[in-house]
Amino acid sequence: MANRTSLTVIQLNDSHAYFDLHQEVFWLGGQALYRPAGGYARIATIVKQIRAESRGDTLFCDCGDTLQGTHPAQSTQGEAMIPVLNSLGLDAMTAHWEFAYGPATFKQRAAELSYPMLAINVYDQTTKERLFPPYNVKEIGGLRIGTVGIASNIVGKTMPPSFSEGVEFTLGREELPPIIDVLRTQEKVDLIVLISHLGFSQDMKLLSEVEGIDVCLSGHTHNRLYKPALQGKTLIIQSGCHGSFLGRLDLEVERGRVVDYWHQLIEVEANITPDPEVDDLVRQAIAPYKEELSTVVGITATALNRATTLETTMDNFLLQALLESTGAQLAFSNGWRFGAPVIPGEVTVNDLYNMIPMNPPISTIELTGEEIVAMLEENLERTFARDPYDQMGGYVKRGLGFNAYIKIENPPGQRVQQLFVGDEELQPGRHYPAAFVTEQGVAHKYGRNRQHHTERSIEALRTYLTRHRPLRAELRGTFVAV
Repeated sequence: MANRTSLTVIQLNDSHAYFDLHQEVFWLGGQALYRPAGGYARIATIVKQIRAESRGDTLFCDCGDTLQGTHPAQSTQGEAMIPVLNSLGLDAMTAHWEFAYGPATFKQRAAELSYPMLAINVYDQTTKERLFPPYNVKEIGGLRIGTVGIASNIVGKTMPPSFSEGVEFTLGREELPPIIDVLRTQEKVDLIVLISHLGFSQDMKLLSEVEGIDVCLSGHTHNRLYKPALQGKTLIIQSGCHGSFLGRLDLEVERGRVVDYWHQLIEVEANITPDPEVDDLVRQAIAPYKEELSTVVGITATALNRATTLETTMDNFLLQALLESTGAQLAFSNGWRFGAPVIPGEVTVNDLYNMIPMNPPISTIELTGEEIVAMLEENLERTFARDPYDQMGGYVKRGLGFNAYIKIENPPGQRVQQLFVGDEELQPGRHYPAAFVTEQGVAHKYGRNRQHHTERSIEALRTYLTRHRPLRAELRGTFVAV
């Protein structure tokens, strides 16, 4: 119809600095399948094609978890990503793991981008001023588009203290309604797009409480939504992770209202011809690390992935290496979602850095049985809380050396039914030696005799691979939902 206006929205989320092709996991029935996907040069090709089809009437947004996740990005505190990202023609972005380099460095990286970093919910603790603009307005194809950003709100709650030094985070629930009002009444926008890194379930709850958002581009939880979710009048999409997918949402807008839409979750397939300009920038970014990262350090007989909530083969490999390195009885790490799969065959240094790009030192501690249960209960609540606002990201804490039988649906503090170390039930008052990596593995409030070793994670993984050829890291039923 003549009074309708078309707009195409493109979403990238949780790409975690995966510069080029990598293995990705797909499900066929109950079987995991693997094939290469991703890479910013292929993403650029797809985006150019979409822009040509929509005559340039596009809004391209990034929901964050972009500047961290691979060795070149980590080694340069995100700087290696800047030329590549600036070449993509993005319109706006928000953040989460970008804070891994500290707020000051992150602000510097954000200033180097050719598009705005948006966050309504991140404040300087001293001045109470926002670190980044809350929104921007852009005219596209005759439509005034207001784009609002909400960064992850768990940075100061679950992540290392250096990530949030001098900075405080809110949910954004209180800030959002007045910003919507400003956009509608003062900025006179036709459409409001929210780019969020709260997570899918949190976004669904937020948008059940706050009206006025037309489209929510959701990030953080790595959902592959093959069709949009609808919360009231708000369309919500999320598009996987590792840059293996893009989300495309074609909108028909009439008098400031979406009257029709079409959605596609686009796999960034290996057979897509890379954009030459972006491909060259990718090559330049990874060239200083290519020789080191391509070094073969072992063989795996197990397909390694982080694709499941309760336990994964990739983390079992990490935990096996921690146990062998320290001689501890138990091992713990965070339930990270990032980390591209490794298929059976050769394992490279690049694979190891993809698993744990921060390369933290290995630590040991003594935990009582009572503390272990409390720690697991806390993590299970953060993972499966009935109230989405109490969910704090990631999967179940990774562990090895024990078997926990859990009731996911139980109330907080009542999920662990039984816990065994070997064939013996856990003893509340006994101290158990444990190995871990990062405070996300074992929070500082737990345990005694905490020690940080000189050996770091990558070294322990490499050593383990030399002793176990081929590697086997199958699922062990560490957590069993009963």
